[in-house]
Amino acid sequence: MSDAFQALSRRVLPLAAAVGFALVATPALARGPDGIADVAEKVIDAVVNISTSQTVDAKAGGDSEGDRGSEGRGNKRANPQLPPDSPFSEFFDEFFKNRRGGPDSRGGSPRKVNSLGSGFIIDADGTVVTNNHVIADADEINVILNDGTKIKAEVIGKDKKSDLAVLKFTPPEKKITAVKFGNSENLRLGEWVIAIGNPFSLGGTVTAGIVSARNRDINSGPYDNYIQTDASINRGNSGGPLFNLDGEVIGVNTAIISPSGGSIGIGFAVPSKTVMAVVDQLRQFKEVRRGWLGVRIQQVTDEIAESLSIKPARGALIAGVDDKGPAKPAGIEPGDVVVKFDGKDIKEMKDLPRAVADSPVGKAVDVVIIRKGKEETRKVTLGRLDDGEKPVEASAKTTSPVEAEKPVTQKALGLDLAGLSKDLRTRYKIKDNVKGVIVTGVDSGSDAAEKRLSAGDVIVEVAQEAVTNATDVKKRIDQLKKDGKKSVLLLVSNGSGELRFVALAVK
Repeated sequence: MSDAFQALSRRVLPLAAAVGFALVATPALARGPDGIADVAEKVIDAVVNISTSQTVDAKAGGDSEGDRGSEGRGNKRANPQLPPDSPFSEFFDEFFKNRRGGPDSRGGSPRKVNSLGSGFIIDADGTVVTNNHVIADADEINVILNDGTKIKAEVIGKDKKSDLAVLKFTPPEKKITAVKFGNSENLRLGEWVIAIGNPFSLGGTVTAGIVSARNRDINSGPYDNYIQTDASINRGNSGGPLFNLDGEVIGVNTAIISPSGGSIGIGFAVPSKTVMAVVDQLRQFKEVRRGWLGVRIQQVTDEIAESLSIKPARGALIAGVDDKGPAKPAGIEPGDVVVKFDGKDIKEMKDLPRAVADSPVGKAVDVVIIRKGKEETRKVTLGRLDDGEKPVEASAKTTSPVEAEKPVTQKALGLDLAGLSKDLRTRYKIKDNVKGVIVTGVDSGSDAAEKRLSAGDVIVEVAQEAVTNATDVKKRIDQLKKDGKKSVLLLVSNGSGELRFVALAVK
């Protein structure tokens, strides 16, 4: 045996041994529970592929999403390099051709763009649930059953805010399989789940994983409340079901985090509790009718909680109240902190929009608020959130149209303050109905600069007391320092009158 062969053997044998060990030790862990195959066999016929086509103006779009570089630089991604005899070469050629709209995609004439997604049947009458983004703007929608039967479908209703849609098709003569929803509220971290869908046009694909997290907010919308799973989900899985081991739908696969465009084990599904409520309304009204409180809200930070004597920090801070909204006649005011809505605890800001949206329009609900350290209950009859409206967070930043220095009458907490003169109103475009003390400058290294206060902001209240001149602001801050307060709460307006609260450290 040559020295070279012996050296090669020494390198290879340990790897082979390691592989051998892996083949013995890991399959039981990788396979998951034995029931996965039984569940998949029972429900797979209820999972459908959604095929859509849309006519678009070729001049309007550049590369399709599938053609963009993985780093988002717009670099065109080449087709995978496969051997000439590969059985997958025809599939990938067709896939990437469709993603780019075919050889004439750069021409000037309108062209058809095809896309594929997933969905699932919830009723034997042909009712299908999928994602709104799967069928949005489609000219034609077809449902493809697991046996390959292709049937034209129509949209019953869709909801952009939850990214859900309901379709309807006429079932064939044979009996079709439908699945039921389970209770996503009962999910536990680490529980096994099964995803079935149509990734990369590979229909009827079954993957399994666990529930990695619940109540995930990925900043995709005002009602984010996703189930996070490591079950493999890729492009084309959108709209497909996430099952528990009882074969019940506990989520709709909607989004992934992926630098490369493929699965890295971080997928998100809309929980069934949300899906059921939206689907019921879409089937009944062809739209979603959400409750409306008519407020602008902020997160209650530790600094704000300390300023308002709220321990521990919790709830949603009311930064503004719509004059025509339901909260106004109920006596809810800026500075109130909502800690309970219709019997549900509001632990943080994002809990309030969800609770309000889930409540029926016209329902009279009890809203528990904290005002100046004391709890009060207000009765509010909810209005209806129009499609053009959305739960509003207070703006974190305002910008000034003027950068020239202004005459300063007082300085406090890194802020240059002045009375609201006619000249300053004109320079900063401050509306006449905005009252208070204007900020004309902010020290770059101050807490105020870090909290994004800027010249042109108007301080309306200090520690929930109105101020009308710079001296008022200085006196209130000095008094709070003497009282041992660690922070001071400011109610700040921009030039248009939009309010927000800012807590600044007292140094």
